[in-house]
Amino acid sequence: MPTALWIAHVEVTDAEAYGRYAKEAGPAIAAHGGKFLARGGRYVQLEGRDRARNVVARFPSLEAAVECYNSPAYQAALMHAKGASVRDLMVVEEIE
Repeated sequence: MPTALWIAHVEVTDAEAYGRYAKEAGPAIAAHGGKFLARGGRYVQLEGRDRARNVVARFPSLEAAVECYNSPAYQAALMHAKGASVRDLMVVEEIE
């Protein structure tokens, strides 16, 4: 089964609330086998809409990433991000 990448492009509008989200989301992601590959580091925007925070996590499968998103722990964390950010989030299956 191929692994999958969780890719988020984020514009943070309330740093304090978003910090609470990040603190709670990390353990929820790890509990579903997610491992961060990038989390807000340096980047160069070459095309499209710029969002200053970019996060990439690898999961064991696309299904595991979606399970994580729908889990009670991640949804509780996500409540802090709503209203504190503008986000695009996708899960992309990797090529084997």
